[in-house]
Amino acid sequence: MSANRQILTTPKELQQFLSLQLKLLENAEHASLVAPVMLWGPPGVGKSTIVRELCKKQGIGFIDIRLAQREPVDIRGLPVVRGNQVDWLLSGEWPRDPNSRGIILFDEITAADRSLQVAAYEIILDRRLGDLYQLPPGWLVLAAGNRSGDRAVAYTMSSALANRFCHLELKADLNSWTLWARNHELDDGLIAFLRYQPQCFFDMETDVERGWPSPRSWEKVSFYLKQREQLGESLLQKILCGLVGPGAAYQLIAFLKSRSEMPDIDLMLNGKVPIEIPERPDMLFAFCSALSHQLWRQDTMLDTRIGRFLDIGVAMSADFATLALVDCLQHPKESEVQRRTELLLGHSKFSQWSDKHGQHVNLGKGANLAEDAPI
Repeated sequence: MSANRQILTTPKELQQFLSLQLKLLENAEHASLVAPVMLWGPPGVGKSTIVRELCKKQGIGFIDIRLAQREPVDIRGLPVVRGNQVDWLLSGEWPRDPNSRGIILFDEITAADRSLQVAAYEIILDRRLGDLYQLPPGWLVLAAGNRSGDRAVAYTMSSALANRFCHLELKADLNSWTLWARNHELDDGLIAFLRYQPQCFFDMETDVERGWPSPRSWEKVSFYLKQREQLGESLLQKILCGLVGPGAAYQLIAFLKSRSEMPDIDLMLNGKVPIEIPERPDMLFAFCSALSHQLWRQDTMLDTRIGRFLDIGVAMSADFATLALVDCLQHPKESEVQRRTELLLGHSKFSQWSDKHGQHVNLGKGANLAEDAPI
């Protein structure tokens, strides 16, 4: 499955499509018409994470079946002789409640050999296991796997199985990942670095038999950056090299070192130190990220801090001022996005910001500022 034969899908688009599929399955008559989804993508791009978090968000069930780690009897069931006939004992993981809803993910399906793929055919294609079991209509069937060119274990899929799926190819999308990373409180300096060096976000041209950059490995980098004091700089550097390779790791280390030399953003927002805008592009990315990270961290003096933030925006170029503003508006809860929008765009100093930068971005009703940000 080559990328040039597929239209790439962003994580946001994938969640929208899966949400629609689940909505259609609320009508039991649609169960046989809603196509199972085959999600293609390179290792580490976050295929299973996106599905898992969607289920958590909607409060529905999630069953993750790693097909390559199973035996055919795990899918079909275990035959048991009773008298002169054979009965089948089905796995307890299959959902039994006819009113339940969720997603069954056959992960790493391309790493499973043909015998295991064949064992899963019936539940994937017909939503049943003979006369023994019928999948409740509210459950969506989804499979995920790596492409043959990803240098991961990948068996070809039969034409009969492939023809039943709706095939989507997930791409590593920095914009989507940035929003996800902020919502999950990943290290702010790391997010700023990847915006400055987007080519480091996902790179399979390095030695993929060792650590290499991917959304999955950057999440682990964030975790260890937060343990920096306990680890010490020398050990931290070795861990980062082990996670994403020396090329990306040393660029990140240099970026974070320069970032530490910036003025205190919190004091600047509180008006305790003069406004000082970095000149170097890498520091501008770090500066904008730090601004949006610090603005909402305390509710005291909020009006003053918002005014100061807008003053800083006026002193910056339009692209970076917009980037900082977009970041400040983002939040997983719509109610909080609305609150932040009202506080920022309704502030008395926003007219000065708009007078300077409004001609460069769409500030009309329903505008999507994110499209104008230099991310």
